[in-house]
Amino acid sequence: MDNLPELRDIHLPDGAAAWPPAYGWWALLAALMVLTALYYLIILIRRKSKKLYALRLLRNIYCNNSVDAVVQMSEILRRICVFKYPGAAVLYGKDWLEFLNKHSKTKLAGKPAQLLADAPYLPPQARGYSVADVTALRQFCAAWIGENL
Repeated sequence: MDNLPELRDIHLPDGAAAWPPAYGWWALLAALMVLTALYYLIILIRRKSKKLYALRLLRNIYCNNSVDAVVQMSEILRRICVFKYPGAAVLYGKDWLEFLNKHSKTKLAGKPAQLLADAPYLPPQARGYSVADVTALRQFCAAWIGENL
């Protein structure tokens, strides 16, 4: 019995194909996509939380005195400026109002603008500003916070 004619020459197997990748590569890709999505979600939540915190502070300002309320609103705006625009936190008066108007779609003018500029320097019992002025200023502050945080 001669088996030699049935033997074939040694041949190398085909190389491993690059596509489709193995399951481990798919799992690695999926893990990378999940981590990237989590990273952007955390950034979004941090941004939203700052905005929501500032708006909550603004909503919780309840003072019988309009000057005290405006001082607290000005403090909130300045705290945001310390975080986002460090150079603007030292502005006051007309420069402060111009900076706020420059970074907002809605403009602050008239008595509410004057109230915001003068409130830190007015005595707490000062009169001459109405609830409508404080309300207009509160709406401007809410809009400014929404646009800048």
